Amino acid sequence: MNIFKQLIVSLYSPKDIATFQHQGIGKTILYVFLLVLISVLPSVYYFNTSMTSGFTTIKETLEKELPSFTIENGELTSAETSPITVNKGDLTFIFDSTGTVTQQEIAQDNNTIAFLKNEWVYAAAGQSQSFAYTMMGITTITDKDLSNFLSSMESMLPVMVPVTDAFIYLFSSAMKFIEVSLLALFGLLLQSMVNKTIQYRHLWRLSAYCVTLPTIFFTIMESVKTIVPGGLMIHWFVALIMLMLTLKEIITQDVLD
Repeated sequence: MNIFKQLIVSLYSPKDIATFQHQGIGKTILYVFLLVLISVLPSVYYFNTSMTSGFTTIKETLEKELPSFTIENGELTSAETSPITVNKGDLTFIFDSTGTVTQQEIAQDNNTIAFLKNEWVYAAAGQSQSFAYTMMGITTITDKDLSNFLSSMESMLPVMVPVTDAFIYLFSSAMKFIEVSLLALFGLLLQSMVNKTIQYRHLWRLSAYCVTLPTIFFTIMESVKTIVPGGLMIHWFVALIMLMLTLKEIITQDVLD
């Protein structure tokens, strides 16, 4: 059975998964890489889209919507006497050189970029990251300097995007291999419940296929931008159930030595 058919049957058939225990480790590793490739497609797509359009939007907003400003000695200064909010599609810009707005106030916002008195803040999906202007290592910077910097960064996107995509894939692959290895360790405990001794190398192969269902499910959820409460617990619960059902099928078929 080729890996694409294995992918399909692994979504619903513990009985078929049980037959994969003795296949070559190389094919199993290849399957994990395929599964990771599918799982990162939504995040890579949204990242590439947001990065490409984001640079253009930020640059245009900086040049046309925000007032002239200077960042000197880690402090934002301008002629404005009150905060400014600019909405660009699903992206919100906040400019405040008065010190009125704080990071805590925008921490729960979604897709928000804020130029505050002493720091730059990005908030998305209920989380925020802040960067003090002093971290830039530049004593003085103006809005024109920042615009020129964004233009130079935008020209590097054809290089930055593939490199970032490769990093996302490699990091996700490492996490998936760790997940499969941990699930196989849990399998050593689960095997006692079915009164069978199964070698770890066989459990690892089975675990690689048992994570298919939760991985594909959460990939679909991510592609439609739907957050599943308790996603991590659900992911592991489904994987463990699939592994348990697979172990039961192995006992039924009596295919393990």
